[in-house]
Amino acid sequence: MSGTIIGLLSVIVIYMLMMVGIGIYYSKKTDNVGDFYLGGRKLGPVVTAMSAEASDMSSWLLMGLPGVAYLTGFADAGWTAIGLAIGTYLNWLVVAKRLRRYTVKAGNAITLPEFFSNRYRDKSKSILAISAIFIVIFFVPYTASGFAACGKLFSTLFDIPYLPAMVVSAIIIVAYTALGGYLAASTTDLIQSIIMSLALVIVVIFGINVAGGFDAVVHNAKSLDGYLSLFTSHNPATGEGVAYSGLSIASAMAWGLGYFGMPHILLRFMGIEDENKLKISRRIASIWVVISMFVAIVIGVIGYGMSQAGAIEKFANSSESETLIIRVAMLLSENGILAIVMAGLILAGILACTMSTADSQLLAASSSVSKNLLVDCAGMKLSQKASMLAARATVLGIAVIGVVIAWNPNSSVFKIVSFAWAGFGAVFGPVMLASLFWKRSNKYGALAGMIVGGVMVFVWKYLIAPIGGVWAIYELLPAFVLSSITIVVVSLLTGAPDKEIVEEFESV
Repeated sequence: MSGTIIGLLSVIVIYMLMMVGIGIYYSKKTDNVGDFYLGGRKLGPVVTAMSAEASDMSSWLLMGLPGVAYLTGFADAGWTAIGLAIGTYLNWLVVAKRLRRYTVKAGNAITLPEFFSNRYRDKSKSILAISAIFIVIFFVPYTASGFAACGKLFSTLFDIPYLPAMVVSAIIIVAYTALGGYLAASTTDLIQSIIMSLALVIVVIFGINVAGGFDAVVHNAKSLDGYLSLFTSHNPATGEGVAYSGLSIASAMAWGLGYFGMPHILLRFMGIEDENKLKISRRIASIWVVISMFVAIVIGVIGYGMSQAGAIEKFANSSESETLIIRVAMLLSENGILAIVMAGLILAGILACTMSTADSQLLAASSSVSKNLLVDCAGMKLSQKASMLAARATVLGIAVIGVVIAWNPNSSVFKIVSFAWAGFGAVFGPVMLASLFWKRSNKYGALAGMIVGGVMVFVWKYLIAPIGGVWAIYELLPAFVLSSITIVVVSLLTGAPDKEIVEEFESV
């Protein structure tokens, strides 16, 4: 093993040990399931903002988004980023404060399914069960995408088989998450967001230099038909620009709708110590998201310039282009000790993206199984010690399933995240907005909306979108619209909510 590889590995090992150390530290401060899943609602505004956005961006930020921009240019990646930026801001603006307040009022709910169930006084626990099941259905592949990203990183970096690399990465993530729970995940997310930011800056500066300067990057990008346009997408197979229609723009921007239903992000709103500090969190989060996504797209364009300069190989598909930043880090590491440290930070940044999302997803999925399904629905009576054991065992169990799904090294991080994002957005987004802002919504409408949203994601993805033409749009958009309509129609066709529910709504 060369000195460069040893140096890179040392930086990454130190980083991973630090994450596990944080998990061990917070394991001593986590005494009950309320602390494990929501940290006792003790987070400050900065940690709330950065942990929410770090858990949001995932490996998609440093691998998926630059990979898409590298192959097709600005349009696909740009409109998706614009939709996400708008969705981020609106989620913080209209949902965060009211959700924090309402979850306390509605029986001090510590999970999303529990909030919906308490909000609508669903004694049958149907909402609790269905929402918990959907969380597991969509979080397991989402978590798997994180494991796959880590596997690709180590496989590419150290020229080792993908499977053991992916499994070891999963073990590290599970270790600190199962030990420290929500507080460990949130604290590590803050650290990881800082490392992600440093990685983006280093890659941009080094990439432009290697590609021959900013003018060379722009010149190479302009040589591709439609590459730098927001209204024309470059087709790498034909080399031609394809008009980006209004429907395509709406489909890409629909990613922003997903924020209203993301359990791992919404949990951050629920866990802040003081709801009045959410304005600070909103500003920090919105600025960071806009800058980081813009830089990630620019990195994809810079990467093409580096390929044209012969510094890195040319990529032919998304699975290859998603390794762009890894290739850049390896190239940087050839320039001395300081460069090795900087390259190690880039690689740690990729890990940070992945781990910050995977830990939050594991917690949300675990809470759905151990608390909502086993305790709340099945009625199991567990002591505090048994509850903590069940929570940690569930984290492990879900991680094992995620590892199985991530077994294929050719799986696309972007595609897996895209589908899971659509699932959460369609299942929980409409019912979240209805529960917070529509007094007349009831449990029948909420339950019907969840089911229609979840089912339509699968139907549109696998049955309707393959037809092509105007039907080939992102499944989140039609599923979100149909779920919203269902909530309104079913709520109006069934009985109005009880006086107690209305009074609680108005007090919030």
